[in-house]
Amino acid sequence: MSLALALGSPVLAPVPGVSSRTPPQVRGMWIATVKHIDWPRSHAAKAQQAEFLRLLDTAKRMRLNAVYVQIRPTADAFYPSPYEPWSQWITGKQGRNPGYDVLGFILRAAHARGLEFHAWFNPYRISRQPKLKALAASSPARRHPTWVRRYAKQLWYDPGLPQVRDLVTKVVLDVVRKYDIDGVHFDDYFYPYPAGGKTFPDKATYKTYGRGLSRAAWRRHNVDALIQGLSRRIHQTKPQVRFGVSPFGVWRNKSTDPAGSNTHALQSYDALYADTRTWVRRGWLDYITPQLYWPIGDRRADYRTLVAWWSRQVAGTSVQLTIGQAAYRVGTGKRWKNPDELSRHLTLNGRYPQVQGDVFFSATDIAADQGGWATRLRSAHY
Repeated sequence: MSLALALGSPVLAPVPGVSSRTPPQVRGMWIATVKHIDWPRSHAAKAQQAEFLRLLDTAKRMRLNAVYVQIRPTADAFYPSPYEPWSQWITGKQGRNPGYDVLGFILRAAHARGLEFHAWFNPYRISRQPKLKALAASSPARRHPTWVRRYAKQLWYDPGLPQVRDLVTKVVLDVVRKYDIDGVHFDDYFYPYPAGGKTFPDKATYKTYGRGLSRAAWRRHNVDALIQGLSRRIHQTKPQVRFGVSPFGVWRNKSTDPAGSNTHALQSYDALYADTRTWVRRGWLDYITPQLYWPIGDRRADYRTLVAWWSRQVAGTSVQLTIGQAAYRVGTGKRWKNPDELSRHLTLNGRYPQVQGDVFFSATDIAADQGGWATRLRSAHY
């Protein structure tokens, strides 16, 4: 079914059937697989299985209760997929079978330890390199090169194409149907981050599908269509599966929009075409985890300001607010030298009943425990 919405239609409606259950306090960590950021570091099955179990041991040691694992980092799969090739990040070569169901193994291992498992998908990123022929022959990008755009020396699917939204939806629903996951998770990558002052090359798509909207409004509509449609389909398929997004932490600055936050940072609404505030207000998400990767007192984007702003956005909705925390920044820069910075964040969160937990980027940084920050946070809060 095409998720393309008629651009001349009325305001998009709320999604019926979105889960309203609120789990206990979320204590989560991201496990990133692109570029082997967290896992897997080895291409050998037994070694990578052992690596993953050690990451879960870290989660349990920190008294966490959820993991967010990147299973589709670059339009490829950590499981046998009828739509996309096996991921290069497992074996070193896209399309090469690792000899076991990676997702099945890691999902069972997480659940055996009492951890929620959120399957993390990147919807539009195809490759971190610009050569189409470097992809596996079975990749939809190879079979449908007109869906592909080169930008910032990478390959991306064009979000303006209904065929692309259909592909993303089929990929996600395939996992929802086949696996007992607890959630479907997107991060901050929708349209790519602006690079070198260059415009994302979607002029021809806009000419075909724009239908009178400005290019920026049309791009936001494209992302809205994916989020709303996917939310509906996930909950129709398995109502208990939660759908959440972890966007860039600033929707819009107050200087641009009176409804925005009193910040001076990149705006996801304008740069990534992700209208996250609308997704919350219209109930298209079960949870939102804004990446508040700034310290308390930051002049561009004070953590205090953003926690308060996001708390106001979810107030009166059924959308759960959890905060994305920058574990990777501890020990870097002047304000992050203090290993108690993230503990201060959680203390501040306690002033806002809307904040129902935190997710840390990422697993490797938690395990490293730079300056003892994780040990201190566990002692003080967990």
